Amino acid sequence: MKNVDMKVEGNILTIKVDLSKEFGPSASGKTIIIASTEGNVTVPDRDEKIGLNVYRKKA
Repeated sequence: MKNVDMKVEGNILTIKVDLSKEFGPSASGKTIIIASTEGNVTVPDRDEKIGLNVYRKKA
């Protein structure tokens, strides 16, 4: 995972992403990647899965 922190408290999943970070352009080159789970991953200590991508349009 890149720049993604997940925490579960009871039945609440909290996701933390630092929006000031960048990991370069996407494969298409149209956006800048800020955070990604890099596919579907299991939520810590749970059966659920999550897939997350955070990006912004290239200036």
